[in-house]
Amino acid sequence: MRVGSVLLTRFPFWHCFSSLLLNAERAEHRRKPDIQVPYLYFDMGAAVLCASFMSFGVKRRWFALGAALQLAVSTYAAYLGGYAHYGDWLKVRMYSRTIAIIGGFLVLASGAGEIYRQKPRNRSLQSTGQVFIGIYLICVAYSLQHSKEDRLAYLSGIPGGEIALQLLFVLYGILALSFLSGYYITLAAQILSVILPLVVLFIDGNLGYWHDSRRVEFWNQMKLIGQNVGIFGAAVILATDG
Repeated sequence: MRVGSVLLTRFPFWHCFSSLLLNAERAEHRRKPDIQVPYLYFDMGAAVLCASFMSFGVKRRWFALGAALQLAVSTYAAYLGGYAHYGDWLKVRMYSRTIAIIGGFLVLASGAGEIYRQKPRNRSLQSTGQVFIGIYLICVAYSLQHSKEDRLAYLSGIPGGEIALQLLFVLYGILALSFLSGYYITLAAQILSVILPLVVLFIDGNLGYWHDSRRVEFWNQMKLIGQNVGIFGAAVILATDG
């Protein structure tokens, strides 16, 4: 439980760090950041502020809610900015993970993962966060069927070929139903917390495939890896304190 809280509360630090290096990578090719520069600094400042208070356990519930709001606003601003030119398959990967991270912060804001809980848990916030993670799992299952890029990444990264891919599709679908319905959450989160480290190592960690073959920017892929680590943190919290 503590490991999950540490990973999730420190996620905004990695998110800001990788975003800065992504913008530096884009500056070399004269590309603009997703958010205009004056607002980008305010956005990162808010993220670091929320992460700092969450990390020290000061008003963690309130600042977890603030982190969820900050991430939602920044993602919406990036979408409206018009500078984010990504393929549809990459948009699904990016936005679905952002939704899951927001869900993780809502789970944290509900009081889950607290070692010494002084206030009762907010079950409505936790349920909302679980639904957000369920949406992410639906998107992963969808990508395994309809995204050529994701299918090739899994086929080259896991043994068993097409049969293993279809089994993963079914597993992600079952996990999504569990998170969306609220049934067997602890068991589903335990399974997800086993799957995600393997995905990070063998699928997301295949930088040669994503960066060289699919032209995903290096620091964008690193940011996606960090998002999956944050989702893993949320899964650990639910697996141990669901």
